[in-house]
Amino acid sequence: MQNIEIRRIGLTEIEDLKQISSKTFTETFAGYNSEENMKTYLDQKFAIEKLSQEISNLNSRFYFAKNNDTILGYLKINFAESQTELKDKNALEIERIYVLKEFHGLKVGQLLYNEALKTATESDLNYIWLGVWEENHKALNFYKKNGFVEFDKHIFILGNDKQTDLLMKLTLK
Repeated sequence: MQNIEIRRIGLTEIEDLKQISSKTFTETFAGYNSEENMKTYLDQKFAIEKLSQEISNLNSRFYFAKNNDTILGYLKINFAESQTELKDKNALEIERIYVLKEFHGLKVGQLLYNEALKTATESDLNYIWLGVWEENHKALNFYKKNGFVEFDKHIFILGNDKQTDLLMKLTLK
Protein backbone atom coordinates (compact mmCIF):
# COMPACT_ATOMS: atom_id res chain seq x y z
CA MET A 1 0.00 0.00 0.00
CA GLN A 2 2.54 2.53 -1.20
CA ASN A 3 0.31 5.22 -2.62
CA ILE A 4 -1.57 6.79 0.30
CA GLU A 5 -2.89 10.25 -0.49
CA ILE A 6 -4.03 12.74 2.16
CA ARG A 7 -6.65 15.01 0.64
CA ARG A 8 -9.00 17.66 2.02
CA ILE A 9 -12.61 16.72 1.49
CA GLY A 10 -15.74 18.70 0.72
CA LEU A 11 -19.52 18.48 0.87
CA THR A 12 -19.76 16.18 -2.15
CA GLU A 13 -18.12 13.45 -0.04
CA ILE A 14 -20.39 13.82 2.98
CA GLU A 15 -21.90 10.34 2.65
CA ASP A 16 -18.41 8.78 2.57
CA LEU A 17 -17.48 10.84 5.64
CA LYS A 18 -20.58 9.66 7.51
CA GLN A 19 -19.82 6.02 6.68
CA ILE A 20 -16.16 6.08 7.71
CA SER A 21 -16.92 8.16 10.82
CA SER A 22 -19.52 5.68 12.04
CA LYS A 23 -17.49 2.61 11.11
CA THR A 24 -14.20 3.71 12.68
CA PHE A 25 -15.88 4.99 15.85
CA THR A 26 -17.77 1.70 16.18
CA GLU A 27 -14.63 -0.37 15.57
CA THR A 28 -12.75 1.62 18.19
CA PHE A 29 -15.32 1.97 20.97
CA ALA A 30 -18.23 -0.51 20.61
CA GLY A 31 -16.47 -3.10 22.76
CA TYR A 32 -16.34 -0.67 25.69
CA ASN A 33 -19.79 0.93 25.52
CA SER A 34 -23.43 -0.10 25.50
CA GLU A 35 -25.22 -0.48 22.20
CA GLU A 36 -27.72 2.24 23.11
CA ASN A 37 -24.99 4.75 24.09
CA MET A 38 -23.15 4.00 20.85
CA LYS A 39 -26.32 4.46 18.79
CA THR A 40 -27.16 7.76 20.52
CA TYR A 41 -23.65 9.10 19.92
CA LEU A 42 -23.48 7.96 16.27
CA ASP A 43 -26.94 9.37 15.50
CA GLN A 44 -26.05 12.75 17.04
CA LYS A 45 -22.43 13.26 16.00
CA PHE A 46 -22.42 11.67 12.56
CA ALA A 47 -25.78 12.77 11.17
CA ILE A 48 -25.54 14.14 7.62
CA GLU A 49 -26.85 17.55 8.73
CA LYS A 50 -24.28 17.85 11.55
CA LEU A 51 -21.38 16.70 9.37
CA SER A 52 -22.49 19.10 6.61
CA GLN A 53 -22.39 22.01 9.06
CA GLU A 54 -18.95 20.98 10.28
CA ILE A 55 -17.47 20.51 6.82
CA SER A 56 -18.88 23.90 5.74
CA ASN A 57 -17.31 25.64 8.75
CA LEU A 58 -14.30 27.69 7.64
CA ASN A 59 -12.52 26.91 10.93
CA SER A 60 -12.79 23.13 10.56
CA ARG A 61 -11.15 20.87 8.01
CA PHE A 62 -11.58 17.22 7.14
CA TYR A 63 -9.06 15.07 5.28
CA PHE A 64 -9.30 11.54 3.90
CA ALA A 65 -6.40 9.14 3.70
CA LYS A 66 -7.00 7.23 0.48
CA ASN A 67 -5.32 4.52 -1.52
CA ASN A 68 -6.74 4.82 -5.02
CA ASP A 69 -10.50 4.88 -4.35
CA THR A 70 -10.34 3.22 -0.94
CA ILE A 71 -10.79 5.44 2.11
CA LEU A 72 -8.44 4.24 4.85
CA GLY A 73 -9.12 6.84 7.52
CA TYR A 74 -9.79 10.50 8.18
CA LEU A 75 -8.69 13.56 10.13
CA LYS A 76 -10.72 16.46 11.54
CA ILE A 77 -8.95 19.59 12.75
CA ASN A 78 -10.39 22.78 14.26
CA PHE A 79 -9.16 26.36 14.52
CA ALA A 80 -10.16 29.30 16.75
CA GLU A 81 -13.83 29.30 17.79
CA SER A 82 -14.47 25.89 16.21
CA GLN A 83 -12.26 24.15 18.75
CA THR A 84 -14.31 22.01 21.10
CA GLU A 85 -12.82 23.47 24.24
CA LEU A 86 -9.82 25.80 24.40
CA LYS A 87 -10.82 28.06 21.49
CA ASP A 88 -7.32 29.56 21.31
CA LYS A 89 -6.57 31.42 18.07
CA ASN A 90 -2.92 30.37 18.47
CA ALA A 91 -3.74 26.66 18.58
CA LEU A 92 -5.04 23.86 16.39
CA GLU A 93 -7.20 21.07 17.78
CA ILE A 94 -7.01 17.57 16.39
CA GLU A 95 -10.58 16.46 17.06
CA ARG A 96 -10.40 13.13 15.24
CA ILE A 97 -7.85 10.81 13.68
CA TYR A 98 -9.54 7.52 12.87
CA VAL A 99 -8.26 4.68 10.70
CA LEU A 100 -10.21 1.58 9.71
CA LYS A 101 -8.96 -1.43 11.68
CA GLU A 102 -7.96 -3.34 8.56
CA PHE A 103 -5.42 -0.60 7.76
CA HIS A 104 -3.85 -0.30 11.23
CA GLY A 105 -0.09 -0.76 11.13
CA LEU A 106 0.30 0.96 7.74
CA LYS A 107 1.20 4.37 9.23
CA VAL A 108 -2.07 5.91 8.00
CA GLY A 109 -2.64 7.63 11.37
CA GLN A 110 0.88 9.04 11.21
CA LEU A 111 0.25 10.46 7.74
CA LEU A 112 -2.98 12.09 8.93
CA TYR A 113 -1.21 13.45 12.01
CA ASN A 114 1.58 14.82 9.78
CA GLU A 115 -1.06 16.74 7.80
CA ALA A 116 -2.32 18.35 11.02
CA LEU A 117 1.24 19.19 12.08
CA LYS A 118 2.00 20.70 8.65
CA THR A 119 -1.17 22.80 8.81
CA ALA A 120 -0.36 24.08 12.30
CA THR A 121 3.22 24.90 11.33
CA GLU A 122 2.21 26.67 8.10
CA SER A 123 -0.41 28.62 10.07
CA ASP A 124 2.33 29.72 12.53
CA LEU A 125 0.42 28.38 15.54
CA ASN A 126 1.94 27.90 19.01
CA TYR A 127 0.63 24.43 19.79
CA ILE A 128 -1.62 21.52 18.86
CA TRP A 129 -3.96 20.00 21.42
CA LEU A 130 -6.45 17.14 21.60
CA GLY A 131 -8.53 15.03 23.92
CA VAL A 132 -8.14 11.25 24.06
CA TRP A 133 -10.09 8.74 26.16
CA GLU A 134 -7.98 7.64 29.13
CA GLU A 135 -8.66 3.98 28.25
CA ASN A 136 -7.56 4.30 24.60
CA HIS A 137 -3.99 3.20 25.28
CA LYS A 138 -3.12 2.76 21.61
CA ALA A 139 -4.00 6.40 20.87
CA LEU A 140 -2.31 7.64 24.05
CA ASN A 141 0.91 5.86 23.05
CA PHE A 142 0.68 7.25 19.51
CA TYR A 143 0.40 10.83 20.75
CA LYS A 144 3.11 10.41 23.38
CA LYS A 145 5.41 9.00 20.69
CA ASN A 146 4.71 12.17 18.69
CA GLY A 147 5.71 14.43 21.60
CA PHE A 148 2.35 15.24 23.19
CA VAL A 149 2.13 15.67 26.96
CA GLU A 150 -0.92 15.57 29.21
CA PHE A 151 -1.99 18.93 30.62
CA ASP A 152 -5.55 18.45 31.87
CA LYS A 153 -8.67 16.26 31.79
CA HIS A 154 -12.28 16.74 30.80
CA ILE A 155 -15.50 14.76 30.77
CA PHE A 156 -16.63 13.28 27.47
CA ILE A 157 -20.29 12.23 27.26
CA LEU A 158 -21.10 9.15 25.21
CA GLY A 159 -24.86 8.60 25.35
CA ASN A 160 -25.53 8.72 29.07
CA ASP A 161 -22.02 7.62 30.10
CA LYS A 162 -19.50 10.13 31.46
CA GLN A 163 -15.95 9.23 30.46
CA THR A 164 -12.64 10.94 31.16
CA ASP A 165 -10.55 12.28 28.30
CA LEU A 166 -6.95 13.30 28.84
CA LEU A 167 -6.13 16.63 27.24
CA MET A 168 -2.73 16.56 25.54
CA LYS A 169 -0.61 19.27 23.97
CA LEU A 170 2.33 19.54 21.61
CA THR A 171 4.15 22.87 21.86
CA LEU A 172 5.40 24.10 18.49
CA LYS A 173 7.15 27.31 19.56
